[in-house]
Amino acid sequence: MASAALMQDQPIASLLTVIVTTSPTPSAPSAELVSAILSSFRMHCEKLIACRFIIVFDTYDRIASRARLKKGQVTPDGARAFDLYKRNVKKLIMTELGYDDGEEGLITGHGEAEFGYGRVEANIVLFSTAHTVDNRVTFIEPSKRLGFGLAVRSALRLTMTPFVWVQQHDWPLVSDVPLSPLLDIMQATSTDEGTPVRYVCLPSVRLLSYAVSAHVVHFPALRNLTTSLKRNFVTESGVSVPLTPMFFWHDKPHLASTEHYLSRIFPTRLSMQRGAFIEDTIGQRARNQMKEGDWAKWATWLYYPDQGRRLCLRHLQGRTWAGAEKELAMKAKWRAQSTDLNTIQPD
Repeated sequence: MASAALMQDQPIASLLTVIVTTSPTPSAPSAELVSAILSSFRMHCEKLIACRFIIVFDTYDRIASRARLKKGQVTPDGARAFDLYKRNVKKLIMTELGYDDGEEGLITGHGEAEFGYGRVEANIVLFSTAHTVDNRVTFIEPSKRLGFGLAVRSALRLTMTPFVWVQQHDWPLVSDVPLSPLLDIMQATSTDEGTPVRYVCLPSVRLLSYAVSAHVVHFPALRNLTTSLKRNFVTESGVSVPLTPMFFWHDKPHLASTEHYLSRIFPTRLSMQRGAFIEDTIGQRARNQMKEGDWAKWATWLYYPDQGRRLCLRHLQGRTWAGAEKELAMKAKWRAQSTDLNTIQPD
């Protein structure tokens, strides 16, 4: 592939931006979720740490007595914890990426995320930005809840690299990912109309053995596409990378072309409503089109090591996981209650 030498000569920060989306979580104010992500990068794909980072702190819509995080609803305690969480995550990111002065010296700005019909004044969410002088780290804080889709779009519009790694806050890596070869392949196939690689999802439990799963084999067009497209791509340097066509656009961690993302997923302000997820909306539309054989326009692939038997992601369940410290406290409480019950003597 002609791109290999070119890719090797370019620093990773000029090629790839890591977009991290995070939001209110029961583990707040602890930054454990994001810390777990960064630790998994260092263990399984260390080059990601050298990339540019954009962190989107999506917020909540309302405060109520009961938390419903997917609906943008938090408790008063949850709202206070989220404010502390944002500060803790900023401190973590700046420290991990080597900025000793923390938030001092960040350059502030603002932007807006529009959606829906343009004549409706309420269809705009304002957001603030803060970035390092070298633009390697950017934080985005919306004034209202964006939802995953608009959070990603807001970050993409600030991206200065040809590729992005989109990372939800509760999906750490659990095995190695060949980042540089994947980028080589994506660049080398950018003008290939037959087998373009413009999106690569990483395998979670539900995506193991995907090529022979019910998601594929029950649909003739998808079976045929898999037979013709599934392969080991080999870079000019001789690295073999197994990929199989993916017939969906998942939100879970993935690598993608920035231009393809913006033009295919977000062509207009009508493409994504506030609060929506990409996989729940455009992902469904994409799959329906692929079932009819129209796959190349989406160019979606799944990294497929060991014939689809190797896991790359683990879900920490960010909407329910309370964090290690709170989990230990709850277990101690349960043990104490159990001990008390066992020591009660009968009359």
